[in-house]
Amino acid sequence: MDGRNQNRPGQGARIQQPRLKVAVFVLLCALPLGGSLVLGVKGISWVPLLAYGAVSVLAFFLYWSDKRKARSDSWRTPENVLHAVELAGGWPGALLAQQAFRHKTRKVSYQLVFWLIVLLHQVFWIDRLFLDASLFALF
Repeated sequence: MDGRNQNRPGQGARIQQPRLKVAVFVLLCALPLGGSLVLGVKGISWVPLLAYGAVSVLAFFLYWSDKRKARSDSWRTPENVLHAVELAGGWPGALLAQQAFRHKTRKVSYQLVFWLIVLLHQVFWIDRLFLDASLFALF
């Protein structure tokens, strides 16, 4: 060993600042989880809660598969497919997968779209929970 960090992305590398990332993840999930639970408890619909869970699992496995394909130089999952799954509610799973597999974390253009999707979900739930869905009623 020559003293350099031998951990390469996706090859046993540890997640940097895990406590901070867990705290950010919990905060980001609070509105969608809370809003989904409110809709379910009020008898409106359990679909958002189920969708966030199911689509997040799908996103996680799509990232895992794409990372494996990137290593083997195989056909890759198109970025627009990953973003569509994130937009459909899979962004929590995508965020976990990005950290777990160190995948898509350095590509600025990808991260910009990803964080805009997360922001859109946050704004949606702020609007739904606190503004009586007045913002999205304009569209």
